[in-house]
Amino acid sequence: MDSDLQRPRILRPTGRVFTGRVVRFMDGYTREMRVGQPILVAVMTAAGLTQVLTLLVRTLLRTGAGGPARRSFKELKKGPEFLVTPMRLRDADGQLFEVELHGHLAQSAVHPGDHVQLTLRDQGDPDLPPRIERIVNITTTQWLTPRPPTVWSHLGPPLLLQAFVGALVLVLVLAWAITI
Repeated sequence: MDSDLQRPRILRPTGRVFTGRVVRFMDGYTREMRVGQPILVAVMTAAGLTQVLTLLVRTLLRTGAGGPARRSFKELKKGPEFLVTPMRLRDADGQLFEVELHGHLAQSAVHPGDHVQLTLRDQGDPDLPPRIERIVNITTTQWLTPRPPTVWSHLGPPLLLQAFVGALVLVLVLAWAITI
């Protein structure tokens, strides 16, 4: 029981900006990002319209087979995995705090002992510490921004381009139908 009293209590910053010293980086792990079904259905429907039109044009022109196969709805719904690295920091009063770094950051960017100012964002889950949006390394005068994947980067430019073309075709057909 005495060992429990000697273990330092780890707090979570409550403000948007936190200034302190990096104590250590904990072992990183991957976390899966969820993709909302309404967004995915809209993108897949619009992209499907473009694929149907492309197949129709290829059939009329009698050209070869289509391009590469598209990822399935199930694969796209799963979402991307990204690296989460918990960080321990100590403020000016000597209290220990924990935050999460999402995505990758150069290993030489922040070291234990560096004085940093973090811009934080609440993750919406009370069980999770806030995540870092921006790091100002006061020791090295570097501004750093971790870049975790997004839903849009997970879906990919080809699928988003197909969805944009499909939505544009749908809008043009509806505008034409209204004017007739």
